[in-house]
Amino acid sequence: MTAKAEKIRLPASVNALKNIILFLLRSPTSTFGLVVLSILIFVAVFAPLIATHDPYVQNLANVLKAPGDGHLFGTDDLGRDIFSRLVYGARITLTIIFLVSIVVGPIGLIIGTASGYLGGKFDTVMMRITDIFLSFPSLILSLAFVAALGPSLNNAIIAIALTSWPPIARLARAEAMTFRNADYIAAARLQGASPVRIIVKSIMPMCLPSVLIRLTLNMATVILTAAGLGFLGLGAQPPLPEWGAMIATGRRYMLDNWWLVTFPGISILTVSLAFNLLGDGLRDALDPKQMNRR
Repeated sequence: MTAKAEKIRLPASVNALKNIILFLLRSPTSTFGLVVLSILIFVAVFAPLIATHDPYVQNLANVLKAPGDGHLFGTDDLGRDIFSRLVYGARITLTIIFLVSIVVGPIGLIIGTASGYLGGKFDTVMMRITDIFLSFPSLILSLAFVAALGPSLNNAIIAIALTSWPPIARLARAEAMTFRNADYIAAARLQGASPVRIIVKSIMPMCLPSVLIRLTLNMATVILTAAGLGFLGLGAQPPLPEWGAMIATGRRYMLDNWWLVTFPGISILTVSLAFNLLGDGLRDALDPKQMNRR
């Protein structure tokens, strides 16, 4: 019976994913976001095959070379190939996105749903803590955490994660407060289900689509915050090819050597825009009204 149930569930989940992707592909903006994200993942996975040079090897004979002549995007102040550094920088960007997501998503979802369902003093305490985090701009708060932990890529990821969960928690709380008085929740209580079981089994799955959309939209902020920390020298440390750190290195030469900051800047802009557009598309794709139309 279990095997039969799995056979029934699997096509349904695959079909739902297929419908979401097809819906995203109907919109040019969502398609752009999906394509850019796919390219980012492809470049990060196959970076050794795509890069034309070693991103860490210095060549002082080729310092500040303009694009062309064997270097697609030119070279930096140490003769390193900028294209190759951008390609390997995609790995760092994807690592930041992945690690922040797997930390921020569960923390925000757990705190938000528990606060929204339980209410009372627990809700008051957790929401006041959330308000404290929300009262500071995310970049300023990240700077404070990195200053306390020390400049490094790992500490930058921790700092970004610590400042990114409050909006998720707020959203999950609002959703949980609308679901806690639903009939199916009352039925679960009458059957003797514990608050933990109700939160995990009944409320969290209902809040998950909104949280996923919010996470996708937050990724643009995460990328910009990571680039900002790298630009200030508090994120990824040399010689790591992080895009924000590349802009920080090139700003001293940007008036005469435009390519040093232009290509990393375009990379940050494109990926951030892609996540915003993809988040907007997911919001429409996961809207129950849109689902009913499909």
